Amino acid sequence: MIWKVVRQIARVGIATEPAPDIGEEKQAEASRIQAELLSILGDALSIREVDAGSCNGCELEINALGNPYYNLEGLGIKFVASPRHADLLLVTGPVSRNMEMALKRTYEATPEPKLVVAVGDCACDGGIFGESYATCGRVANVIPVDVTVPGCPPEPVEILRGILMAVRRRIQ
Repeated sequence: MIWKVVRQIARVGIATEPAPDIGEEKQAEASRIQAELLSILGDALSIREVDAGSCNGCELEINALGNPYYNLEGLGIKFVASPRHADLLLVTGPVSRNMEMALKRTYEATPEPKLVVAVGDCACDGGIFGESYATCGRVANVIPVDVTVPGCPPEPVEILRGILMAVRRRIQ
């Protein structure tokens, strides 16, 4: 059995594509944003990510923030499991009716000052789903939103910009 797999690997070769080249400019911009975030906040920023009904496209971009290009964890920006430990809520997707109460409870459990960033077209304005019997539409229809990051899905650098914008508003 194992020899069959080995022969297939030898015949097919490497089937994955190379890592994307995000370019020097975007990497420098991401580093600048991260440095500014930490200069404002001090040591750390804790983020609670809430998927309120998205297609997971935005989650993939949010997960990319943890890869070696952006390295958020290494810089003190981390994702937490509990809203009670969060400084900021990152919400994706149109809010489905089934997630409406959960999102409200998550918002209520977040300590003051509450910062909310809506990520993606669906979270910003309902996207292709809009408001219907199944969705409440945009996140702002359910909880107050400080910053919106449009895009389907937005690039990780845009998400970082949105987080920075929300943090700047907190200190003003």
